[in-house]
Amino acid sequence: MSERPVDLSRRDFLKRVGLVGAAMGVPGVLAACGGETGEEASPSPTRPTAPKGELRIGLLVPLSGTYASLGRDMQNGFRLYLDRHDGELGGHKVQVVDAETEANPEVGLRAARRLLEEERTPIVTGVVSSAVAAGVRDLFHESKRPLIVSNAGANDLTRTKRSPHIFRTSFSNWQPSFSLGEWAVEELDIEGFFIIAPDYGAGHEAAEAFRQSYVEEGRGRVISERFPPFGTTQDYQPYLSQISESGARGTFAFFSGGEAISFVQQYAQFGLKEDMPLIGPGFLTDEGVLEAQEDAALGIRTSLHYSGLLDNETNQSFVADYEEAFGTPATVFAVQSYDAAQLIDLALKDHDGDPTDGEAVSEALANVGNLDSPRGVFHLDPETHNPVQTFYIREVKEVDDGLGNVVLKDLGKYQDPGT
Repeated sequence: MSERPVDLSRRDFLKRVGLVGAAMGVPGVLAACGGETGEEASPSPTRPTAPKGELRIGLLVPLSGTYASLGRDMQNGFRLYLDRHDGELGGHKVQVVDAETEANPEVGLRAARRLLEEERTPIVTGVVSSAVAAGVRDLFHESKRPLIVSNAGANDLTRTKRSPHIFRTSFSNWQPSFSLGEWAVEELDIEGFFIIAPDYGAGHEAAEAFRQSYVEEGRGRVISERFPPFGTTQDYQPYLSQISESGARGTFAFFSGGEAISFVQQYAQFGLKEDMPLIGPGFLTDEGVLEAQEDAALGIRTSLHYSGLLDNETNQSFVADYEEAFGTPATVFAVQSYDAAQLIDLALKDHDGDPTDGEAVSEALANVGNLDSPRGVFHLDPETHNPVQTFYIREVKEVDDGLGNVVLKDLGKYQDPGT
């Protein structure tokens, strides 16, 4: 499938970015329900409804706090897909309605309810935090409205709590950590790891998946583990002291966003980097945090389903257009949101009926086959609606334009066990 008309130059394409936003009546494409500060705006009684024939899609993302940068990347990824397709998905002009979730389940649930009940968006995507995903799950399941999660990896969302109306274009928390543990057993000669991750659902699930593959199946050793408070920990020195004194020879860390920047910087400053290799799921050194981490990130090896340096035509085109349009590096969060838009587009093309018919659209989403993603071709497991996708071992190295996650090894495709 062509990403854009062959007669459209890159210059014309990028000019169209602004035109699509203007056509939707909002700056930067997204119609904001919440401001950049995270404050929720009260719905206006005179809010205009979408023009006839226009499809409203909700985007649940954090715009403040630890994961604000992830939310902005997800906005941009969805926006880029729309810009490449004349502002349409499945032949329908799209108006995106943005709602602030922070990383707070209560805030996320209120935002989701507003999207469904007041904004009347028949399809919703986004969600960064596993805790928010768990909090909104029942709302979408019971209302029979499709939710395409484009980040949150909560395992239960596509296991015991899976729903015919919930899909994921990202990962389960099990996938990157389990794949990393298998690789660590085979490739690293390290006597025992120290595990550290934030004290919330995703942190605990990431740690458990690493233990499962590295210890239970690989016969490695975990020396100790700690779970700092999520979203409030800024000084990791007490935990770094514990790592240093633990007797472990390596560290497994799950952090993302602002926490990933702080932990990686402090790990190097504390003098642990050279003697205790640091590994983790790839969010630890995502392209969005590398510039801030600087040389502290060099040498860190991670497992993830994406790198901005993946050598395939789809990714090269995506990275070039993303960086030119937004002036920032393409990240895994942008890719996952871009693919959520692609999934909706393909489903609505196959579904020739009412796009507001939640049950019919969910059925169409479940029957989309392969997606040609910047991460490589992947598909959704028909039972769990979770991606079956390739994971890569990456190492932070110096590249032509700074730091990058250089792919060391293709680990093959990983499918969440679904139980």
